[in-house]
Amino acid sequence: MLAISVLHLKKYFKVYRRGAGFLPAITSLFSRKNETVAAVDDISFEIKQGELVGFIGPNGAGKTTTLKCLSGLLWPSGGKIDVLGYKPFDKKSDFLKKISLVMGHKNQLWWDLPAVETFRLNKEIYEISEEKYKQNLDELTKLLDVSEIITIPVRQLSLGQRMRMELIASLIHQPRVLFLDEPTIGLDVIMQKKMRDFIAEYNSRHNSTILLTSHDMADVKELCRRVIIIDHGKLIYDGDLANLVEKYADTKIITVDIAKRVDMKEFTRFGKIKSAADGKVIISVPKKNTTSVATTILKKYQIEDLNIEDPEIEDIIRLVFDKNKR
Repeated sequence: MLAISVLHLKKYFKVYRRGAGFLPAITSLFSRKNETVAAVDDISFEIKQGELVGFIGPNGAGKTTTLKCLSGLLWPSGGKIDVLGYKPFDKKSDFLKKISLVMGHKNQLWWDLPAVETFRLNKEIYEISEEKYKQNLDELTKLLDVSEIITIPVRQLSLGQRMRMELIASLIHQPRVLFLDEPTIGLDVIMQKKMRDFIAEYNSRHNSTILLTSHDMADVKELCRRVIIIDHGKLIYDGDLANLVEKYADTKIITVDIAKRVDMKEFTRFGKIKSAADGKVIISVPKKNTTSVATTILKKYQIEDLNIEDPEIEDIIRLVFDKNKR
């Protein structure tokens, strides 16, 4: 069953330009130059109910604009959008009760009041029964390990604690579709892991559809089997994360632990040295040469360990963007 269908989505913005200095500032009061910028430029994709999909791209690629169109915050310039059988920009009450948009750099909590007051307000907004509210709140507070702090004023909470409260406020009505825009931004490593665990658990428990944007590839690697990549408003990849590696990675990473000290510069003939220190050298080698390079190293040097891996996802994504610019 499809949860989200996007067909030829376009979103254009008019941007005004003026030069620096006093005269251009005065001139702009009477006449301003403008140009049309394509934030989202003819993209199409479908997402099934229960899928957890990574939606990635560089700054300005059009990710947040797309999420705003899907949640009904922005009216598209063209194309068709269907979310759970609704047109998002109609903003029907039934539709809004079935979705949620969480933006890591925005907040809905009242600063001077305990988070539970926001939860209670959202209960009334979404017309949740008292029994269902208590059930959902109990589940979410236990999953996020915040049962003891929901009555503490928001201003006294850490960033990680506030982000967990934001999630509860956005999920208290148990939405079927969840749009997550940079949910781990600004969090430390431990808190990022807790947030990822929660997102995976929530998706599994409720078969919710989640579209996740993040610049932290650890989020994508741990949570998403499928990724949609956009750049300059255009879709450039839609498929399994594993297939992305196969399609774009033309190198392998060979890590060598050397038993006997040698001049690390010798390894430049095998490929590009990424690092070399303390008897360990990491080399980026063309994929077609991996076997022959590994065999030569094992024969020529006294090796304690040799490991062959695919490049980091971050490097592959960067390669995708580079190829798209050509």
